[in-house]
Amino acid sequence: MGRYERWNLLLELLARDGQLSVDDAARELAVSTATIRRDFEELARQQMLTRTRGGAVGNTVAYDLPLRYKTARHASEKERIGRAAAGMVGAGAVVGLNGGTTTTDVARALALRTDLNGSREAGKLTVVTNALNIANELAVRQHVKIVVTGGIPRAQSYELVGPLARLVLEEVSLDVAFIGVDGINTAVGATTHNEEEASVNQLIVQRAAKVVVVADSSKLGRQAFARICGLDELDGLITDRPDDMEEIQRLEEAGVTVTLV
Repeated sequence: MGRYERWNLLLELLARDGQLSVDDAARELAVSTATIRRDFEELARQQMLTRTRGGAVGNTVAYDLPLRYKTARHASEKERIGRAAAGMVGAGAVVGLNGGTTTTDVARALALRTDLNGSREAGKLTVVTNALNIANELAVRQHVKIVVTGGIPRAQSYELVGPLARLVLEEVSLDVAFIGVDGINTAVGATTHNEEEASVNQLIVQRAAKVVVVADSSKLGRQAFARICGLDELDGLITDRPDDMEEIQRLEEAGVTVTLV
């Protein structure tokens, strides 16, 4: 298990339980107590948790992990989701992407589809995003026209948020938007941890003719703080096959077209 994956698991345990002892964490992750102590010290230095005698307690930021800590989680599932999403895109399409590890894999899969371009500038595959890391990866792809919103970047997700992001999005039309989420369920719909990101994501949804949530199965049935959109605003969901299909069945009964990869 890599360091970032271990940190991610520790922060998830803290988000669930509120506090965690060194001994319990070592037992849960099957590593030494010395390793856990070093992990706690480093995460405390980054203000991701607060050290206590014999353990740690969670900070509110533990519910919204930095993107670099999330990349190791469900990596193969996200790659499959990315390829499936890219397969839905037609030549010359205008695609909207918000930030996140899964939408980053969608962007990487789109970058490999050199067949999506026409011979004119108007026929280029166009990607509109508020995610700095996605823009950085696609900027070097000559066959992709990249449009980046303005705004203030969030260190957690590299997403640009605020009024400047909205100014650009209000002036564009998207053929399809692929939306990464922190939770999706039948009660609320698609949600994320941060209200500023949710506000920008809502506008991406509104500007798109077709909206597809891309999320690994760990997000199914979950609900985060801020609502992005209801299920009635979604045209589909791409996810991996969960061990328990009950949530998939509930989403399909609610009218969501689910693609399993």
